[in-house]
Amino acid sequence: MKKISLLLISVGLTILAFAQSENIKSYPTHWWTGMKWNKLQVMVHSESDKNVWADKSVVSINYPGVKLVKVNKPENRKYVFLELEIAPTAKPGTMKIDFNFINLKEKFSLNYELKARTAGNGTQYALGVTSKDLMYLIMPDRFANGDYNNDKVPGMRDQSLRRDTVYMRHGGDLKGVENKLDYLKSMGVTTVWLNPIIENDMPDRTEHGYAFTDHYKVDPRLGGDAAYHSLVKAAHKKGMKIIQDAVYNHVGSYHITVLDPPMKDWLHQWDSFTQTSYKDQVLFDPYASLKDKKIMSDGWFVRPMPDLNHQNIFVEKFLIQHALWTVQEFGIDGWRIDTYAYNDLEFMNRCNKALENDFPKITMFGETWVHGVINQSFFCQNIYDIPFKSNLQAVTDFQALWGITETMTKDFGWTDGVNKLYTNMAQDFVYKDPMRNVIFLDNHDLSRFYSVIGEDITKYKTSIDWLMTNRGIPQLYYGNEILMTGVTSPNDGYVRQDFSGGWKEDASDKFTVAGRTEKENDVWNYLSRMANFRKTSSAITTGKMMQFTPDDGVYVYFRYDDKQTVFVIMNTAKEKKKVSVARFAERTKGFSKMKNVHTAEVVPLADVEVEGKGSFVFELMK
Repeated sequence: MKKISLLLISVGLTILAFAQSENIKSYPTHWWTGMKWNKLQVMVHSESDKNVWADKSVVSINYPGVKLVKVNKPENRKYVFLELEIAPTAKPGTMKIDFNFINLKEKFSLNYELKARTAGNGTQYALGVTSKDLMYLIMPDRFANGDYNNDKVPGMRDQSLRRDTVYMRHGGDLKGVENKLDYLKSMGVTTVWLNPIIENDMPDRTEHGYAFTDHYKVDPRLGGDAAYHSLVKAAHKKGMKIIQDAVYNHVGSYHITVLDPPMKDWLHQWDSFTQTSYKDQVLFDPYASLKDKKIMSDGWFVRPMPDLNHQNIFVEKFLIQHALWTVQEFGIDGWRIDTYAYNDLEFMNRCNKALENDFPKITMFGETWVHGVINQSFFCQNIYDIPFKSNLQAVTDFQALWGITETMTKDFGWTDGVNKLYTNMAQDFVYKDPMRNVIFLDNHDLSRFYSVIGEDITKYKTSIDWLMTNRGIPQLYYGNEILMTGVTSPNDGYVRQDFSGGWKEDASDKFTVAGRTEKENDVWNYLSRMANFRKTSSAITTGKMMQFTPDDGVYVYFRYDDKQTVFVIMNTAKEKKKVSVARFAERTKGFSKMKNVHTAEVVPLADVEVEGKGSFVFELMK
C-alpha cells in the first residue's frame, strides 16, 4: 500500500530518539470513524525545548482510509498542524506514525487512536433541551463535595482550600453533583447545566472555571475525566440530561497556546492592552465605525483571559473540534455558550452548524447579556432581513429577566413595572422560535433574586409561578429552592456560596426536609409542586401562549392547547385586587371550573381576589 506522509502525536506516543520524559501532545487526543467532521486538524505540540519539525522533516503512516492532505508548519517549530481526511471506509484502530528528521538521527513514532462512535446519538446522548425541560445551574465547586481526595491536587497553581472566603476553592466536585441527582429529580429538574468543568490551572479564583488551560482535560479537582464520564452516565440512566458551558471567546493566561503561542496571530494582538467596549450595538448599528466594531469583537474580555482570534483558521478548527470531541467523548446533551456577543459571529455560525451536522438533536443557547429585545434577538435565529443572519438556536433571555425584575421591584406604570415584562413578551415575534429561549431569575453572575426583591416570600412565589408557566425553557440557579441570598457587590463570589449539606462537616443538610427551616421547606415544596406539574403539562411545555394587557397592575396570561388550558394571574400591585374572569372569555369560554395547581382545590370559574404581589395558577376544567 502507498505510504502517506503524516504527523500525528498523542498521549500514547512511543519516542525513539527523544527522551521518554519529553512531553509531546496532540489536540484532539483521539478521534472517531464515521464522523461527518472527517477533515481533521491535529495540532501537535512539544512541551519541551525540542522541536517537532525541521524544514525537510518527513512523517509517514500506513493506515487504510486515512489521507494526509497537508502539513502546516507555523513559525513556532514546537508546533505542527496536520490536515487529515478520514474516509468512510476507515476502521477503528490505532495508527502508527513515524516522524523522521531529514538526517534520520532524530525520529519518533507514536500511536493515534481512531475510535468507533458510541451508539445512541440523539436517543441516549446529544439529546438537546426543549421547553419540556427544567434546567438547574450548578457551580460544582460550591454545590457538594463527593470526593475529599481531590480537594487539592499537587502541582496545580491554585492550592487554596478555604470555605470561609468566597475568593478560594471550597472542594465541591462532580461526584458531589452525581450524589445529588435523585434530589434534583425529585424536585422536577430534568437537566443539569454545569459551570465549566475544563481544567483551569490558574494561580487564583479558579472556582468559576471560565479560564481554560487545557481543553482536553476535565479539571482534576472536580474529579477529572473519569468523574465526568460517571456523572453523565448516571444522569442519562435516570432520564436526565447534561448541559456543558462552552467558552470560545477566550482562554486562561496559562493556556499552552498563550504561554507558547503556535503563531503570532493565535490571539488578538494590540499595541497595548485593549479591553472590549462591551457595546454590542455596534455589531448591528448601520452607522457604526469599523474601529468600534473591532474593539467590541477583538478587545479582550478581561486581562487574565486572552482573546482568541477566530479569524485564524487553525484557531477555528481547534475550537470546533473540541466541541465535537466533547460531545462524542462524554455524551453531553447540549451547550450554553459563554459571552456569545464577543465571539466572531461568522465563526460561531460555522461552529453551530458543525455540531448540528454530527449531532442533529443537540441544542445550543448563548449568553446574551445585552439590553433590548432587538439587541438580544440579533444574536439568534430571527426574522430580520439583514446582512448577518445568526443560526444560534436560542439565547439566555435577559430581557425576560429584566421584565420580571421590574415587575417585582417597581410600581405599575405605562412603561414601568409589569408593563416592561408584557412589552418584552409582545416582541417575541422577532424570534424564529421564542420557546427555545432560556428564562431565569438569576445565575452565577447576578445577585440572587430573593435578595433583589427584598426577601419577600410572596413576590418570590409569584416569580416562581411566572418562571414555571411562561414560554421558553426555565432555568433554576442552585439554591433557589432554599432561599439562598447574596448580591454581587462587593464581589460576585457572594452569589456563589456553598449549598449547606454538600459537605459532611456542615451543621445542617438542606438537601433534606429535616435540615431545612419551615420557610425553606414551604418554598421548596411550592417550587417542586409547580415544577412537577409543569413536567406533565402539555399546555405549558408545548402549547401556545396568550397574554392580556396589564390592568391596574394585574397581568393575566394563558398557556393552552387542545388538551389543556392553564390560567395564570399575577397581581403586581401592592394592594389586593379583584380579577373579573369575564374579560378573559376568549380563553375561558367552555370551562366551568378551575383547579388551583398548588392546593388542588377545585372551584367554580368565577371572579377571584389576589393578594398584593401574589399569584394564582389554575388549570381550567369543563
